[in-house]
Amino acid sequence: MEKDIGRITKNDRSDIVIRLDDFGGQRGLTIREFVTSERYTGFTKAGVRIPATDFPKFKEMINSISKDDIKPTQVAPQEPEESESDESELPDY
Repeated sequence: MEKDIGRITKNDRSDIVIRLDDFGGQRGLTIREFVTSERYTGFTKAGVRIPATDFPKFKEMINSISKDDIKPTQVAPQEPEESESDESELPDY
């Protein structure tokens, strides 16, 4: 049994695929990278598998993350520091 749940675009050549599957006779959730290129199209080794028995714990952990927890932070541009010494001088170590 394989059932794709969804894809998240990583870049123009790869996606993150979330799927339910049977591996070694055990059901679970697999999160893997899928690439499309001239040399290879398919899943890479990069990814993680959560066994069905651990899925409730995984779901609880994911659901505990709020939108504020993952909100991107704005980094203010920093002003270049003015140096009092001549720029041609090397610092003493």
